[in-house]
Amino acid sequence: MILCCGEALVDMIPTPTVSGADGFVPHCGGAVYNTSIGLGRLGVQTGMLTGLSSDMFGQLLSAGLRASQVDVSHVILSERPTTLAFVRLVDGHATYEFYDENSAGRMLGPEDMPALSSEVSALYFGGISLACEPAADAYAELLERNAGAQAVMLDPNIRPGFIRDIARYRARLDRMVALADIVKVSDEDLNWITPEPLSLREKVEGLLDKGASLVILTRGGEGATGFMADGCEVQVPALKADIVDTVGAGDTFNAGVMAKLSELGCLHKAGLARLDPESLRLALSYGARVAAITVSRAGANPPWASEL
Repeated sequence: MILCCGEALVDMIPTPTVSGADGFVPHCGGAVYNTSIGLGRLGVQTGMLTGLSSDMFGQLLSAGLRASQVDVSHVILSERPTTLAFVRLVDGHATYEFYDENSAGRMLGPEDMPALSSEVSALYFGGISLACEPAADAYAELLERNAGAQAVMLDPNIRPGFIRDIARYRARLDRMVALADIVKVSDEDLNWITPEPLSLREKVEGLLDKGASLVILTRGGEGATGFMADGCEVQVPALKADIVDTVGAGDTFNAGVMAKLSELGCLHKAGLARLDPESLRLALSYGARVAAITVSRAGANPPWASEL
């Protein structure tokens, strides 16, 4: 099982009502939630570890996981509220107003993290759950406790607006990067992590030097490049698509990469350490294919395996 560890929230999307004024319609979301949904729909044995509320929105999120064949046995339930993200669209650009204080997801502590079952073979971390404390510290401790046994993929998906203490965030992210086997970053993420005037290749080398077996760099329409610890590089183009929106594109790219690595029998620590360029090319290409379908329709709506 690939266990996706991180945030699940509800996006409140403005939608015209019959009176003409906008109302808000709830949609399940969150970067880690989207990745788990993507993996489940691709037929990969997948679970999610997150904090969910017993409220109506938490029930919506739980139902969404089950509908996409995601195991919920590691979900931590509480009566705290669900994180809500109200979306405002101005000239097609989305801004968010988050309601996250004392939420079921954010208030997880290290003591809440369960012992992982023996079927968990790989862990995925990312999104705003790496920035919002105290849960961010809880996820970092979970990673530190299990990185020796399970393969780990990390996508920081950095959102500066969520980072209250930059020094503390950087220190925590450095610890997590050092323990991850796969680190996936966009060019924007990479430039935030390493603001010095270096080339992207030099910045990637800095991440590899911390201990990762593989760094994946995505650059939107320019495709993705995998950088291996032995110096090998594999590049794949982005697939052309009629773009409706890009919500969840990176999350489902990650799902595609992990799904293909799992299918190839490479998604474990030894397999990633000796990953060959052709297997990496297949994984990146599959991720691009999955993402291309997601951007061709509204919202974070990853494809099912039958659609591929």
